[in-house]
Amino acid sequence: MQPTVRQLHLAFVGVLVGVGVLMAFSASMSSKPGVSSAGYIFRHLGCLALAIPAAAVASRITPETWRRIAPWAFFGTCLLLVLVLIPGIGARVNGARRWFRVGGFSLQPSELMKLVLPPYLAVVLEQQRALKRPFRSDVVRLLVPLGVVAVLSILEPDLGSAVLLLTTGGIVLWTGGWPLKRIAGAALLCSPSLLGLLFLKPYQRQRLTGFVDVWTAPERAPYQIKQSLLTLGVGGWFGEGLGKGWQKLSFLPEANTDFVFSVVGEEVGLVGTLGVVGAWLGVYLTGMRMLSTRHPRSLPAIVGFTWLTMLVSQAALNICVVTALAPPKGVSHPLLSYGGTSLLVSIVIVGAFVGMTRDESTEALDEGALPETSRSRAA
Repeated sequence: MQPTVRQLHLAFVGVLVGVGVLMAFSASMSSKPGVSSAGYIFRHLGCLALAIPAAAVASRITPETWRRIAPWAFFGTCLLLVLVLIPGIGARVNGARRWFRVGGFSLQPSELMKLVLPPYLAVVLEQQRALKRPFRSDVVRLLVPLGVVAVLSILEPDLGSAVLLLTTGGIVLWTGGWPLKRIAGAALLCSPSLLGLLFLKPYQRQRLTGFVDVWTAPERAPYQIKQSLLTLGVGGWFGEGLGKGWQKLSFLPEANTDFVFSVVGEEVGLVGTLGVVGAWLGVYLTGMRMLSTRHPRSLPAIVGFTWLTMLVSQAALNICVVTALAPPKGVSHPLLSYGGTSLLVSIVIVGAFVGMTRDESTEALDEGALPETSRSRAA
């Protein structure tokens, strides 16, 4: 019996998660003096033990349920983004205040926002179109929340998440039928949120531009980027072998998280990195095939396409960072990077995507069809 498209999609996801488990173990070996890699792999597996059941639950959530819970989830996550900035509540790590720490667990609200932002914007867009609200109403209900989320992310500072969330909002609007000229205008309206860049420290600004120095003035290039390229180069075609890489031994910063793709290159070589890229291509193509049976302006299609594109875009951005094609932004590699909120949210998004594509709803946003529950809230 031939596998279904959904089974192929989940198989590609499983390959990436499996590579992530191997790399979490390998890249974490001796990443801190006196720390056993066993602790890292157990935490990573523990996160997977939470993420997989959560994804199974998310796969059963229908679009109608998302219509009910999306606003609550969005504003609840916004509250967390505010609280994490307060000293004594949010934990400061490497100069950034992005996490809540409770015991041995951490929670990053900006990662949660990647899950809840697309359905919230899609639900609002659905209501706006069905009730034929004027454009200024779109600005208030769609663009203001998006700008606030971007500002809060930049203040952490987390420029990578801010860029991804703004891009996510643009994808929702474009998929929902906004013309490109209106999206361009929306981008201008949201641009004041980038004023948060003024609060970045000099070393943070240098990170935004220093990656160019790798190609023009290597002696001034950021250490992290130089080590990343060296790590990739050492691997050659077939790599040094699993667990045999040297750069992870405290030479390459964040080898188990943001720069785990470099460790893949060192230990499995160019063949391994191309395999990861191929798996992501498989995730995207099978995901698009799963969406092809949905009306392009329906809530499942809009939210599902946005989630899918966001995950693949984040992976592509991470690969660009480790290959010095983009500035370091603290963006992890979905499904591959070591544990934490990023892994949990990425896997839950996969489950929620499966749930969206399973639904048979075909109502379109531009046909004026507004479900009863959404109509009662919007009235």
